[in-house]
Order: sequence, then structure tokens, then C-alpha cells
Amino acid sequence: MKHLHPPGWAAAKGYANGIAARGTQIFVGGQIGWNGQQVFESDDFIAQTAQALRNIADVLKEAGAGPEHMVRMTWYIVDRVEYNARLKELGEAYRSVMGRNFPAMTCVQVAALVEELAKVEIEVTAVLPDAE
Repeated sequence: MKHLHPPGWAAAKGYANGIAARGTQIFVGGQIGWNGQQVFESDDFIAQTAQALRNIADVLKEAGAGPEHMVRMTWYIVDRVEYNARLKELGEAYRSVMGRNFPAMTCVQVAALVEELAKVEIEVTAVLPDAE
């Protein structure tokens, strides 16, 4: 996997501008802040985000992959004001699950998510390198 950062660009903080990778592609459908039994344990944005990230890590593990194999992550949030106000907590929650693995990311605010109680939904693409 190779991070793509054009010369002269300011450093990307908490994400990559682009990634080139070769191997088995893994597509993780949008994960929300409920547990494996589809029960929300919290209505807090940070707690839901941490749970969604744990869900992603669990799906990646099923494919023999981990957070280090993520190449793209798309976040759908219902409140960008809360997202921006809680960036420090969000970063801590992210790193506690995903470590310092920062794929190419997009984050958009949406009017609502399909699950009424969900405050965040995150989808991931990962690439498990070919065996050498």
C-alpha cells in the first residue's frame, strides 16, 4: 500500500489524500453504532462511533484483515456541529480501535440515517495484499 501525497501539499491530518493498493478487495457495508445483536447501547455520538468502528474491525477480521488494510472510509453523520465540537474525543475513540491507520476519508452530513437512533454510519474499503 502506498500513500499518495502530491508534493507541496499541506499535511493531511487524520486521513490520507489517496492510497494505491493491490490485493483482495474487502468492502464493508455501512456500520452504525449498534452491537452485533443490532441493539444500541448508547445514544451518545462518540460511543456510537466507537461501536461502529469496532463493528468495522470485526468485519475486517473475518476477511483476515485489520485496520492497517483500510484504503477508503466514508462517514455519514447527522450533526456536523457535534462532529466538529467533539473532534478530540472522536480522535481518541478512532485511535483506540483503528490505531494510527488513516485511509482516504470522506465525511458528509446527511438529513437522517435509515436506523432512526443512529448518529453515524461508516463504510470502509480495505485491500488485503497478495501473498508474496
